[in-house]
Amino acid sequence: MNPLLQDSNLDFEAIDFTKIETKHFLPALDEAIKIAKVNFHNIKESKEATFESVVKAGESATDRLDQIVEIFYALHSAHCTDELSDVAEEFNQKLTEFNSDILLDADLFAKTKEVYDKMSEFDLNTEGKTVLENLYKGFTRNGALLSSEEKLKLRDIDQKLSGLSLKFSENVRKATNAFELHVTDEKDVEGMPAGVLEAAKLKAKEKGKDEGWVFTLDYPSYGPFMQYCKNRELRRKIWEASTTRAVGGEFDNLEIIKETLQKREERAKLLGFENHAQFVLERRMAKDSATVLSFLKDILDKAHPQAKKDFNKLKELKESLDGDADFRKYDSAMYTELLKKKELDFDDEELRPYFKLENVINGVFTVAEMLYGIKFKKREDLPVYHKDVDVFEVSDESNNFVGLFYTDFFPRAEKRPGAWMTTFRNAGYQFGEVKRPFVSIVCNFTKPTETKPSLLSLNEVLTLFHEFGHGLHGLLTKATYKSVAGTNVFWDFVELPSQIMENWVLERECLDLFAKHYETGEAMPEELVEKIKNSQTFLEGLATLRQLSLGYLDMSWHTADASEIKDVLKFENDVMAKFDLFPEENMGAMSPSFGHIFAGGYAAGYYSYKWAEVLDADAFAFFQEKGVFNKDVARSFKEHILEAGGTEDPMELYKRFRGKEPTPDALLSRGGLL
Repeated sequence: MNPLLQDSNLDFEAIDFTKIETKHFLPALDEAIKIAKVNFHNIKESKEATFESVVKAGESATDRLDQIVEIFYALHSAHCTDELSDVAEEFNQKLTEFNSDILLDADLFAKTKEVYDKMSEFDLNTEGKTVLENLYKGFTRNGALLSSEEKLKLRDIDQKLSGLSLKFSENVRKATNAFELHVTDEKDVEGMPAGVLEAAKLKAKEKGKDEGWVFTLDYPSYGPFMQYCKNRELRRKIWEASTTRAVGGEFDNLEIIKETLQKREERAKLLGFENHAQFVLERRMAKDSATVLSFLKDILDKAHPQAKKDFNKLKELKESLDGDADFRKYDSAMYTELLKKKELDFDDEELRPYFKLENVINGVFTVAEMLYGIKFKKREDLPVYHKDVDVFEVSDESNNFVGLFYTDFFPRAEKRPGAWMTTFRNAGYQFGEVKRPFVSIVCNFTKPTETKPSLLSLNEVLTLFHEFGHGLHGLLTKATYKSVAGTNVFWDFVELPSQIMENWVLERECLDLFAKHYETGEAMPEELVEKIKNSQTFLEGLATLRQLSLGYLDMSWHTADASEIKDVLKFENDVMAKFDLFPEENMGAMSPSFGHIFAGGYAAGYYSYKWAEVLDADAFAFFQEKGVFNKDVARSFKEHILEAGGTEDPMELYKRFRGKEPTPDALLSRGGLL
């Protein structure tokens, strides 16, 4: 009895992780593919081509398969054991082969086209029309109009790209875990926060070291080390390890990048597009690379002069303190911290005692209740996949079930770096009814120690609110069909619900809900609240320049002639030189560990973060006008953005909420760049 092929008898059909073993995935996948193929065969054999018999039936044809796939890939990112890693390649190959079978099936496409061509004859609402159009475009953008020979070529490309993405991600995870910096001299950790040292001491014990401290490339370890370590040589060493992750050696991603770019370009041209960026942007708000580059340049023109001023401030500070003007990238975090202390009398570590993880979680839940009327109840009786994971039952104001919400916050060897939101079950029509979702947010936060609970940095709090915003998008959806439910929206719109949530962290009304000292219970003092607000525009020019440079790098990779890219490191360095104010280091690069664009969904789409910042700043300005917890504004945002998902054009949804199109003014003003 394979648990992945059985209906759950737990509350809300929750997934019973206690029964699922790695050995279940491949047999379950095989069986689910068989079931799906029978369902699609029945669609092709249907006498009439109607929305019900083709589109709705197609949405539900892969119900069992979708469930298995969602569970597998969620675990592969968050809890990738050696056993799961061993079956991932075969799982990936079989799934990619099946997807190609369906998307290149001429008879299935013919049925879909028949429904699409007579769309006006059906009484479809906006969502139905969107689902039908997306389905038709899904076929045409995945080779349905190609010849038989071209389809075989596309199938081979897709299989290779799927394997390359998986291998890239695995290499980054393993390269991250492979590095450790063992420090034994107390002078080298002088001035570091006690909590950071305690965590590093614990890590040393885990690694079998009898003395000293171990620092890793996981952000809760790496970030504070770069901020507070006074030993420049050690900072350089761990920085070099970070920037050369997956560069050469056992976990090398350089050749994977070149092959990925070549295959993406080959695929785009086969489908009639000039390059991968053109292919991607056809289904984005931006529409084309010229619009993206113009958008980035407009902000760059405002940010670059300020970035130079910011850089010079840091360089001058280093020279005044050290008598040395040699300012390098591995100096940046430490001197940023020193400058912040000097100009704002502000140290990130002052905030940690007020950001106990459990309090922050309760705070973000309270914000969601105040804005959207939903409640979170911890369920100790529902199974999870790791002891660090918690699960919550979410209900609305009428006590109707909204969904299950999983949280997974601490680093471990089986988890990839970073933070993300995922689903174990998407919302929408499946198994004969509209189901509610199982949503998860996964992060790599500061772990509790023997003497302290998990105390977050401000950046970690912002990350938690950010991922929670994605979670709300997944939870609150009211879409009927799973293909447009939750976060299934245009990629340059998907960051709006997440990025807008970060704004509440900077509001006194919000901080009062959870920012209590973990020992005394006292609320955060007003002076610290003001310092938090002031810190958000601190060195904003440099921060904006960094974000824009990554958007440009992404677009450069996906608009260049892939066959001309012989040296990955040189290509990146040439692009980034236009933005880089630091001396050239002639080593390493970000791209070999840039999972967003080489193993995630952000290829030719990394600009989306800045694009969505324009939306979120403009949207939050509306909240600020009316009150950050204004029920009417929140109700409108919930209805037109969070509940609507991808049911219609995102700009139409945004204008319905805001009453107008967004402008960059609110973003530039917020960042002090106007």
